[in-house]
Amino acid sequence: MSSRDPAFAPGTFTWIAGIEDTCVYPPERFAMAPLDEHRLTGHDDTWRADLDQVRDLGATALRYGVDWPRVHVAPGTFDWSVLDERLPYAAALGLTVIADLVHYGTPTWLDEAFADPGYPDAVADFAAAFAARYARVVDHVTPLNEPITTASFAGLRGVWPPALHGWDGWTRVVLGIADGIQRSVTAMRAENPDVRVVHVEASSLFSAGTPSDPALVAEAALLNDLGTVPTDLVLGRVTPGHRSYDWLVRNGAAPEALAALVEGAVTIDLLGVNYYPDLTPRSLVATPAGTVQHTHDRWASGLEESLRSFADRYGLPMLVTETSTEGDDERRGSWARDSVEAVRAVVADGVDVRGWTWWPVFDFVDWSYASGGRNVEEFELAADVVAARSASASKEPYLRRMGLIRLEEDADGALRRVPTGAAAVYAALAGAVAVGDGTGSRVTR
Repeated sequence: MSSRDPAFAPGTFTWIAGIEDTCVYPPERFAMAPLDEHRLTGHDDTWRADLDQVRDLGATALRYGVDWPRVHVAPGTFDWSVLDERLPYAAALGLTVIADLVHYGTPTWLDEAFADPGYPDAVADFAAAFAARYARVVDHVTPLNEPITTASFAGLRGVWPPALHGWDGWTRVVLGIADGIQRSVTAMRAENPDVRVVHVEASSLFSAGTPSDPALVAEAALLNDLGTVPTDLVLGRVTPGHRSYDWLVRNGAAPEALAALVEGAVTIDLLGVNYYPDLTPRSLVATPAGTVQHTHDRWASGLEESLRSFADRYGLPMLVTETSTEGDDERRGSWARDSVEAVRAVVADGVDVRGWTWWPVFDFVDWSYASGGRNVEEFELAADVVAARSASASKEPYLRRMGLIRLEEDADGALRRVPTGAAAVYAALAGAVAVGDGTGSRVTR
């Protein structure tokens, strides 16, 4: 790590904010509209004020998407004009930017998206160009946000390009993602020796809704195991003795491809863990149409379990890179306090957690907006919610109330920013002594 940037150093704790940055532009043949949160939420128009707001909340680091589909306009051709304004501005505010290179979408010229044979080289080219251009401005980079979620939406359930279905589709996407991450990390480090890789993955907490049902118990165990497969692939751990090796081969992984990923293993500097108390824990329920997932709220116990599980498996310094909850000001403020207290508890037990992120800073537009209101999640939604969204031309029914800053839709469709009580809780936490083991380490400023 460069000595000029103390962010995320051992013994420090950093307060991070994240601006929702999902960026999926489908080829014309796909039956969905573009899903671009920077545009849908108006961030493209208010980005200066939005970044100022992040600083004013007391955050000293920012997770921020760099819109790969918009920047990489053709093979070997990049349009940096937007990032050339925004990234130096964030740095001038004193924010350490963690750049999301890929947040669920690829350029439309990659016809098969994550399954395209050219994907690994294309994303590595982008990573290398980004690292070279923004060295000393942005040295913390996430090669791809949430491989496990990307594989579900793009490879298993056919929601986003390349719209594959089934476990063989999941496997194909995961292998492409892992190859792309490895090549991206290698390319970035060649261009910028100070780059720090922040690998971000979603937590997997599945259980059988009927514990006496052996099929549900086995399915939950499989989903929990698969939650670590993308990271294991990136780190070169999936050898013939790995618990998921035979399963991957049965679902289309060529042994030669798995061997190549072992050979191409890379290291990561920080492991980002994403957890939502009311969305991450899932209970599997058997229905005549097949297994369905029901979310249930485990509050802070689930966060502690996730952090301890990742720590036990990988032994890496970690960040909580996404957490929040949907609801009123009181609920969101309570989650901010209780989730930080959960981090205190695991740190006191020797788990190396160096930062905590509220994601998203602003409410965002539900992903179903790009699909005409159709539920695109892995879990069931209430029928009245789905009906309200599909019947509305406005964004209001789609706004997810998870931000510190509330979005209010005006008559002309513009979205106003309204700070909530949860924003005050975040600011108070960020101004306090950092979580730690009693040694007096303070918030990174």
